[in-house]
Amino acid sequence: MPVLVFDLDDTLYPELSYVHSGFRAVAEFLSPLLHQPAETLAAGMIAEEAEQGRGQVFDNVLRRHGRWTKTLVAACLRHYRQHRPQLALYPDAERCLARFAAWPLYLVTDGHKEVQARKVAALAVARHVRHAYLTNRYGRHRAKPSPHVFELICRREGVPPGQVIYVGDNPRKDFVGIKPLGFRTVRILRGNYAHLEADAAHEAHRRIHTLDELTAEFVAELVG
Repeated sequence: MPVLVFDLDDTLYPELSYVHSGFRAVAEFLSPLLHQPAETLAAGMIAEEAEQGRGQVFDNVLRRHGRWTKTLVAACLRHYRQHRPQLALYPDAERCLARFAAWPLYLVTDGHKEVQARKVAALAVARHVRHAYLTNRYGRHRAKPSPHVFELICRREGVPPGQVIYVGDNPRKDFVGIKPLGFRTVRILRGNYAHLEADAAHEAHRRIHTLDELTAEFVAELVG
């Protein structure tokens, strides 16, 4: 039986929901320091992220209130990373994981290992998969596009790469490291990279718009 492996952020749930959850946690922390309602601070962070990106959100809110210090920015980042988010899977992800419940399923996700672990816990993904591979637990050099954890999955299941299908959203790193080894790849067109055009090396074998398109017939055709 083929093995299905899923990315996490923007594949199984909307990653921006984690960002907004983190902003609300930071707003609760800053509210008594800045003498502003947490709801107002969180709304401002969300609006700024939408317009400018998330890189300077904490710096800018502190500067606006005349409270910027390197220490306070670090404290904001710590609250952001350590908060316990309230997250939900995409509806089509729920259906997909249920549809393939009898199959060997895995998760592979990059990022801060404690942050990613909290996401996995909040989404209760562990009940659906045989193992959730947080690549940074193996060293940052083992993050995608490294094929390391995919090779671990092959050994664990006793299958060749051609029987492993990876579903992800980021053509910059998700597929380029594993395609040459024979792994099969599917790109879901949503999230930050939905409109990014990729060259042949970086693009997946197949593209889908929703996980409802991922069926047993689809998989059988993909693995040949």
